[in-house]
Amino acid sequence: MPASSHSRPRHVQVAACLGFVVVSIDVSVVNVALDALRGAFQADVTGLQWVVNAYALVFASALLLAGALGDRFGAKRVFMAGYALFTLASVGCGLAQSLDALIAWRLVQGVGAALLVPNSLSVLREAFHDAGARSRAVGWWSAGGGIALAAGPVIGGLLIAGFGWRSIFLVNVPVGAIGLWMTARHAPDSRGHAGRSLDPLGQISGALTLATLAFALTEASSLSWQSPWIWGALLSSFVFGAAFVRLEARNPAAMLPLALFANRTVGGTAFIGLIANLVFYGVVFTFSLLFQSVWRFTTERAGLAFLPMMAVLVVMNIAAGRLVNRVGARTLTVVGLLIAIAGYLSMLPALAAQSYALLIAPMLLAGGGIALAVPTLTNAMLAAVRREQSGIASGLLNAARQVGGVMGVALFGFLVRHAQTALFIHGMVQALVVSATLLLVASVVAWRTLDAFVRNPKTSAVCLPRAADARPLQ
Repeated sequence: MPASSHSRPRHVQVAACLGFVVVSIDVSVVNVALDALRGAFQADVTGLQWVVNAYALVFASALLLAGALGDRFGAKRVFMAGYALFTLASVGCGLAQSLDALIAWRLVQGVGAALLVPNSLSVLREAFHDAGARSRAVGWWSAGGGIALAAGPVIGGLLIAGFGWRSIFLVNVPVGAIGLWMTARHAPDSRGHAGRSLDPLGQISGALTLATLAFALTEASSLSWQSPWIWGALLSSFVFGAAFVRLEARNPAAMLPLALFANRTVGGTAFIGLIANLVFYGVVFTFSLLFQSVWRFTTERAGLAFLPMMAVLVVMNIAAGRLVNRVGARTLTVVGLLIAIAGYLSMLPALAAQSYALLIAPMLLAGGGIALAVPTLTNAMLAAVRREQSGIASGLLNAARQVGGVMGVALFGFLVRHAQTALFIHGMVQALVVSATLLLVASVVAWRTLDAFVRNPKTSAVCLPRAADARPLQ
């Protein structure tokens, strides 16, 4: 009996959500483990940044390739390969005997995560043909990441206290095994497109662009911005980036067809996704250091301290999947970003008072606002492209988000690099002000670009203008 005869959309939804869970949980769990890793490996802030960013860097670099692989060989096949590789790398992280070995396995984890995420969305699209059902499924998919982010710090704190930091990686193994089985059993077979180019020169130039940029931003914490190594890396990133754009523009089979950006929804979602992750993951990194290194919270208490900001992601991700069909992508995204701005700015009095109690409401606002925006962006992107481009478009959006995460950890880590409490708090104030400013810019971009959804008054469904009606970025 062919595999497709076992296809069950709800089972596929669970498998896709579990894939996003294992990818997301390693973000929040590692942040809670920063103090334990500092003690185990005598790591400084730069070393801790690399533990976080090595994963995110490769994740971002390989996402476009992963989307292209899914389009060419079939989303289900590549999705399962990502599951297997991520699970294997989690074992390697759990057994690492040095900081360098841990970072190396984190790189492998990033490859597995890249194969998982865009193809999980493509698998969902194959399983759900109704637009409303697909929107709700994407909302639950985003909620799966939210659940992982919410539960990660709490579970991670308990695991580290009871079994040590290695257990936070090994917990991925049973989740990966279940997800693999469910995908193999219930996901519909998806046909690949044999003509899909993998564009090796584009892949290499794009990866080098991100790698040199990440090196510059991360190592600035220890080498300073005056270092010739930092300026050399920034110059190299610019050169590689220019080469990437030129190669993609001249290649009719480019991995990232620049024609995608002819629809301004694609460019808008990518930019907003980058800013949302830059702010969110940068602030999470700095608060992890604040709770554990400055306020001297235990690992368990540090995990619980993130609960308001993370738990609200679950509720708001689900709500976003339902509200997008009623409110529209532009309005929902702008409202979410403005709520997040209010949250980040209201954290400033709590920092001044050195009070965790005053942080709870701002954390709810910050997490809830971002959670309204992100799944809305995903729905807008999926609706804006043709079916055969869903893999590469998903890869583009998620690559932009991961690049944002790398930039946030690197930049905000630089702001809080000082050991003195007063200088550390001053750096956190700067990070929060920068966050609010960037989110304001993102809200303006959202208002100008996310107008591809229009309501059909007869059906109350969300519709997409014809390709000929799509307007370019202004």
